[in-house]
Amino acid sequence: QLRLVESGGGLVQPGGSLRLSCGAPGLWHYAIGWFRQAPGKQREGVSCIAGSDGSTYYADSVKGRFTIPRDNAENTVYLQMNSLEPEDTGVYYCAAVVGVPVTTQAMCTALGDGYWGQGTQVTVSS
Repeated sequence: QLRLVESGGGLVQPGGSLRLSCGAPGLWHYAIGWFRQAPGKQREGVSCIAGSDGSTYYADSVKGRFTIPRDNAENTVYLQMNSLEPEDTGVYYCAAVVGVPVTTQAMCTALGDGYWGQGTQVTVSS
């Protein structure tokens, strides 16, 4: 089984930045999605990156503020979060599926059917 490990969460002031990491052996084979869930709210697909052509998807709420780079040599995918807002608060999870495109919202959301990590808490507050 693929065991995903997320890290990098914490407390940050509005306007600040955080970088989350998602790693596992052999992760370069996989398309990766980042999801988040706040208490009392539905889970939201944030961003995805394909495992082959490197194409990406960003939710409208984070477009222009977040990026999803990956380092295949380190088997790690990142979520670089800039200009953070209180509405970005939640538990962030990564999910993985082998070799699929993720250029649309539906394609990204479908990664939720794959492997999941344990999550990392992000809190944006002054």
